[in-house]
Amino acid sequence: MAGLEIPSWDPETALLIGAILLEAFVLYVGYGGLERLVGPYLMDIIVGGDASAR
Repeated sequence: MAGLEIPSWDPETALLIGAILLEAFVLYVGYGGLERLVGPYLMDIIVGGDASAR
């Protein structure tokens, strides 16, 4: 049947998928840290502080 067979994994393909997942995780953590670091400063500049944004 089409679509039910088990694919054979090429080691290069598995390495590529792993690299993409690692990159996604690093970007997720990096942007989260950047938001914590720069976010309050930008809120002060754009809207005059956290209290005004609510």
